[in-house]
Amino acid sequence: MGDQKAAARSLSNVANVAKLQGDYPRARSLYAECLAIFRELGDRTGVAWSLNSQGDVARDQGDFAAAQTLYEKSLAIFQELNDRWGIAGSLADLGNIAREQRDCPTAHSFYRESLKIFQELGHKRGIARLLEGFACSAAVQLQAERALRLAGAAAALRENIGVPLTPTEQAKLEAILDPARQALINTAGTTAWLDGWSMPIEKAIEEVLMLDAASPAC
Repeated sequence: MGDQKAAARSLSNVANVAKLQGDYPRARSLYAECLAIFRELGDRTGVAWSLNSQGDVARDQGDFAAAQTLYEKSLAIFQELNDRWGIAGSLADLGNIAREQRDCPTAHSFYRESLKIFQELGHKRGIARLLEGFACSAAVQLQAERALRLAGAAAALRENIGVPLTPTEQAKLEAILDPARQALINTAGTTAWLDGWSMPIEKAIEEVLMLDAASPAC
């Protein structure tokens, strides 16, 4: 039908599936094809999301430098467009990169900025994602109870809105949280998780926004 924008979006969907299946070369190729089409069309939003998706592939492959560059490029475009959803998503991605490089102060700064935007947008899925980010940060900082409490709050929110993690995402989260569970004896881990599950989401958000910006390195 000659609808290039629809073709690019369909290619992006196929690329998403390839990425979830771990076929990173195919995912990269498809995202690059999307990017070329969106650039030709002058679709800045499409360009930004394609760059962001390429960042996801680089991050999954452990190329944090490339991922950070791609996320920063997408963030710059989203900021030019005043696309607040895109801005919040890119900030969260940059927070994850910082956390995975054991720079928790920088990660928390990105996370807080992202969380505030998702709050203003009423985007609950984004809020759950940020609570999981803070939970992972707490886990690697050996703050076991906080890690499980925040993870419990995020899980309850996902249950409430019907948006579970994918099996791959859930496995990654569990691997990061496992040391926190191992650090707590008897029923303490379950108690912390249930405390988070029953916590009003506003209280969980308040807790992470009040975290000291001068947190120690992860």
